[in-house]
Amino acid sequence: MNAVQMMKVDADEADMRIDRWFKAHFPGLGFGQLQKLLRSGQIRVEGGRVKTSTRLLAGQMIRVPPITGAAAPDQALGQSKAAWREDDATFLRSLILHDDKHVMVLNKPFGLAVQGGSGINRHVDGMLEAFRDRKGQKPRLVHRLDRDTTGVMLIAKTRSAAKAMAESFRHRDTRKTYWAVVKGVPRPNEGRISTHLLKESTDDGDRMRIARHGEPDADHAVTNYRVIEKAGDRLSWLELKPVTGRTHQLRIHTQYIGTPIIGDPKYFDIENWELPNGIQKRLHLHAQRIVIPHPAPHLGIPVLDITAPLSPHIKQTFNLLGFDEENGMIDEEEF
Repeated sequence: MNAVQMMKVDADEADMRIDRWFKAHFPGLGFGQLQKLLRSGQIRVEGGRVKTSTRLLAGQMIRVPPITGAAAPDQALGQSKAAWREDDATFLRSLILHDDKHVMVLNKPFGLAVQGGSGINRHVDGMLEAFRDRKGQKPRLVHRLDRDTTGVMLIAKTRSAAKAMAESFRHRDTRKTYWAVVKGVPRPNEGRISTHLLKESTDDGDRMRIARHGEPDADHAVTNYRVIEKAGDRLSWLELKPVTGRTHQLRIHTQYIGTPIIGDPKYFDIENWELPNGIQKRLHLHAQRIVIPHPAPHLGIPVLDITAPLSPHIKQTFNLLGFDEENGMIDEEEF
C-alpha cells in the first residue's frame, strides 16, 4: 500500500482494540512496526492520536499510512498454498449443515481436530483460513468438540456473531444433545450425573478424573441422560444432555456410572472386553443436535435448531444392533 487511506470502522468491529483491528486488516504488519506508527502519529482515529489499547467505535475513521510488507494473506500466498487452501474450503463446504451471513454449522467428522496441538497439522481452525476475507477476518470457533467426537459444530462468521453465541453458551441458553453407544445399561434408565472434575497430566496426555467435593481447582459438572434403546445387557444407546461444558465431561460421566463409551481410548477402562464383530473401535460419541438463539434474529431466524446425521461408523453400529434413529428424535416442545 503506497498511499494514505481513510478506513471506516464497521459495526461488526465496534469495541475492537486498534491493534487487533490492524492485525485483522493488515496481518503482515508486525506489532513493533504498528507501535512506531502509533507513537509517531501516522495512525490516527478521528484525527487524534491513539494507543494500541484504544477501543474503536462503529463509524470512526482511521487514518492508515502507507504500509509495506502488510499485504492481505491471499496476496502473499504462493500458488501451492492457495491451492491447498482451496482444497480446505472445498472440504469444509462438504460438511456444512447450515450457512448464512453470520453462522456456519458443520458436521465434524471423526478424527478431525478442532484446533492445533502437538502432532496435529490439520484442524478446523487452521482450515478456516481458507475463508479469510479481504479485511483479514476469518470465521471463528464458537465451541469445541474432541478430535474423535463427531457432529454439530458452530462457526461464527462475524465478530458480533461470535460474541453473541459465546454469551448464549455462558448463560446456558444453548441446548445440546449427544448420542453415545456405551458398554452395558445404566441403572436407572434415566437420571442426572453430578460430580466435580479435575484435569491431571498422565503419560498419555491430559485427562479428567472425578474429584472430591471441595478439592482445589475442581469444576462442577452436570449431565442428564436417558437410555433410548439397548441390545440386551451388553450395549445401549444413550441420549446425553450436558448442563455444563467441561473437558471430556460426557466421556468421564458415562465411565463414572459404569457404562463407558465404546471405542474411547482414554476412559474405556474395562479389561478383557471385546467389541462385537462388525463394530469399529472408534469413539461412539456424536453431537446430534444443538438449539441456540440466532446471533442476528432480524434475519427471520430467531433460533438455530440443527441436527447432524450420524457419522458412518456409528451408523454402521446402529444398523448392526438394530437401533432405530427415529426413536431418538424429540419434538421441539419436548426438547
